Amino acid sequence: MTETFDPRGLAARLHSLRQAGRQEETGTFALPADLHQAMEAQNFLADGISSNAWKVTVSPEGQAVTAPLYPYAEAASGASIPWYPGMKFETEIAVRLGKDLPIRTGTAYSRADVVEAISAAYLGAELLVSAVRESGSVSFLLFTSDRLGNSGYVLGPKLDKSLVDTAGGTPLKVTHAGRTIYDGPAQHPKGDVLTWLVDYANDGLRPGTSLKAGALITTGTLSGAIELPEPGEIDILFGDARLSFPVSKA
Repeated sequence: MTETFDPRGLAARLHSLRQAGRQEETGTFALPADLHQAMEAQNFLADGISSNAWKVTVSPEGQAVTAPLYPYAEAASGASIPWYPGMKFETEIAVRLGKDLPIRTGTAYSRADVVEAISAAYLGAELLVSAVRESGSVSFLLFTSDRLGNSGYVLGPKLDKSLVDTAGGTPLKVTHAGRTIYDGPAQHPKGDVLTWLVDYANDGLRPGTSLKAGALITTGTLSGAIELPEPGEIDILFGDARLSFPVSKA
């Protein structure tokens, strides 16, 4: 007889590992059997997180998934994100919705529909640390429970909204603690920064409360995931836009 999955217990374990700055191997966890169980655990882990800011990606099977961004900070307010061993960094574009994208049962949302719902675009930076040593490479469902590895997000300056169409190829240079860690054209894993958001908009299983006006959604890395071996200042130059903030020892 298989053990009954305990989403609250998994969330408590993930939380304690995160608090301690520790990681455990996938095989030591009781694994969620499906996305519903993974999201149950994520909801317990995210209990008390009130920021209306989200990341979106897709599972290896093509299922769109989200997780809240936390801690969330805005660079203009003097953002600082705590550093943990194994932390990784991604340069991203975030978009704010100016109107709701309710669940549709008929015609799917087109990319143009999603663009039309976006009121603003921003330069952003995501910080990632998972309590799961292999992140999502062994069990994507476990990684989903662990808030898709999110460990912080800094929202930078507003960008021209047209950059959601032209971000790929834009010059991007990132330094950390005075050392260049990325210098080249911005490149999204799917080519189009809105691919995963369009996928999620068309997911009939997403919560009815999702993708409401005012929500901020970050759209995936433009620089790959780069490990930060120590605390230090991050400086991002994306085209003419700049975002700088410290990653400080927790």
